[in-house]
Amino acid sequence: MKLFELFRPIIVLSAAATAPGALAADPQVDIKTSAGTIRLELYPAKAPKTVANFLQYVRDGHYDGTIFHRVIDGFMIQGGGFDAQFRQKETRAPVENEAKNGLKNDLGTIAMARTSAPHSASAQFFINVKNNDFLNAASAQDGWGYAVFGKVISGLDVVMQIAKVPTGQGGPFPRDVPRETVLIEKMTLVSEKK
Repeated sequence: MKLFELFRPIIVLSAAATAPGALAADPQVDIKTSAGTIRLELYPAKAPKTVANFLQYVRDGHYDGTIFHRVIDGFMIQGGGFDAQFRQKETRAPVENEAKNGLKNDLGTIAMARTSAPHSASAQFFINVKNNDFLNAASAQDGWGYAVFGKVISGLDVVMQIAKVPTGQGGPFPRDVPRETVLIEKMTLVSEKK
């Protein structure tokens, strides 16, 4: 038996264990909403600062009682910044933009919302409801893009249901606000890398 053949299975197993989405290797978070539960898998190997930032907000209970305040069918659903009375929640300092990590703003991925300033993301996030290539670093007008840090692994039907709710004016926003509140009741860390 050649030495290479002896070690080959180990090499294959190592590669599988570190790939995004590897079984039980990446933290998972449940988003319990008034429309149903969405489970996310996060990728700290690709977006370490973004995932750490998001998980700290989850642990702090920041997202509990917030709403999806911006919903655009055929684009994305955005939440995590406002309560049901449209009071903006306080946030920590912004996180460095990690959009150049190879992950794409494809259907079912979660990314950080930000202003036009590349490194302005704090707590707000969005879930893509279609492939949004123009949000990727390689395609973005500003050269930065929006940092994807995970994906929906169950509850994509809930995401799509939220995307289809009727919207209009609400609080300080002139459009894209669900006419019936879509509440994030609770976010819970379900599993994490040991």
